[in-house]
Amino acid sequence: MEFALTLQIAFKIAIVWAGGFILAVAVAALLPEHAGLRLANAEGPLFLPFSRLGFWTCLLAAVTVTALVVIRAMLADLAAR
Repeated sequence: MEFALTLQIAFKIAIVWAGGFILAVAVAALLPEHAGLRLANAEGPLFLPFSRLGFWTCLLAAVTVTALVVIRAMLADLAAR
């Protein structure tokens, strides 16, 4: 039974990562490169395009969900013993 739970968690993580990559690529493709944020610093303005911000936001969300699922599985495994 434990193997089935591990397999189910692995599929959930794979689905989240696949969805995150698909969403990140879609965001990067849809947003124009010249639209973004300009942050001032000593060497001049730093330009961050929205497409890259969207890409890294989607990847960060996938990493966060993966970590939460793994931690939950570890806690459930410890509680079952």
